[in-house]
Amino acid sequence: MAPSNEIDIDQLAEIIKPGQRLIGLDLGSKTIGIAVSDPRLSVSSARTTIRRSKFAKDANVLVKLAKEEEAAAFVLGLPLNMDGSEGPRVQSTRAFARNLSQITNIPVLYWDERLTTVAAERSMLEADLSRRKRAAKVDQVAASLILQGFLDRLSVIRAQ
Repeated sequence: MAPSNEIDIDQLAEIIKPGQRLIGLDLGSKTIGIAVSDPRLSVSSARTTIRRSKFAKDANVLVKLAKEEEAAAFVLGLPLNMDGSEGPRVQSTRAFARNLSQITNIPVLYWDERLTTVAAERSMLEADLSRRKRAAKVDQVAASLILQGFLDRLSVIRAQ
């Protein structure tokens, strides 16, 4: 059963208010990369990476950030397999979303994140970041790429 606050991109396009932001999440087993959109919903910016601990603590950090940023929704990267099938990581991501929906009314949306970590690594290599800096930033850059893809699609929907 889907969380009650799980909506799709078309529904979000109808309910989002001017000035609200979106928060992109790249959920890993050890960290969560976080990105935030601008109020015009056109640009995603990598924000931070949090080291995962207990779910309640992680969720509280995310909900607090969402309130501070006046976020309309969380956009959670969905780690589909290359053939589009769902594996254990997708199940874990969906469980995280279900648990998050039990403590907040902020909607959760999914966005296909295939190859975002690869793209994040590549962009940081091109920027000539050291291995240590890449390791520290890869999740937040991946979150930014997830969110930017979502924002680009949202702008097409809103223009229709």
